Amino acid sequence: MSITASLPRLQSPFLCCPLKLSSSVSQISLRNQRSPASYPCIRAVDLDQNTVVAISVGVVSVAVGIGIPIFYETQIDNSAKRDNTQPCFPCNGSGAQKCRFCTGTGSVTVELGGDEKEVSRCINCDGAGSLTCTTCQGTGIQPRYLDRREFKDDD
Repeated sequence: MSITASLPRLQSPFLCCPLKLSSSVSQISLRNQRSPASYPCIRAVDLDQNTVVAISVGVVSVAVGIGIPIFYETQIDNSAKRDNTQPCFPCNGSGAQKCRFCTGTGSVTVELGGDEKEVSRCINCDGAGSLTCTTCQGTGIQPRYLDRREFKDDD
């Protein structure tokens, strides 16, 4: 009784039997091997263009999804190693900004009507004429991008 007769025959569209050679070369080469029926080979999977594009997009998306965070982490690590000496852009490195209400004078003039004018101390800067820069918090050094973000709990 042969072994191949007792095994069930596999039926699949992806499997096929190898090509049978009809010459004596096939008999010589197959003497040291099992019969061709016992070695199924896998057929190439037929893929249409849309499937290939979908698989490619999926692979690229995964690569980008992994690559971008790694890129940002390395950039953060590299920037932490360098000293930050860039002057603050809004205050030009002074650490203070001119008050927008009084335009740096420290007092606000209000016309009451006719020729009457009232001069009072600016309530925004408390008469100083300048405010601490909100970008650099008065240091005069431009903060790095991630240092500028403030995480606040809204609860």
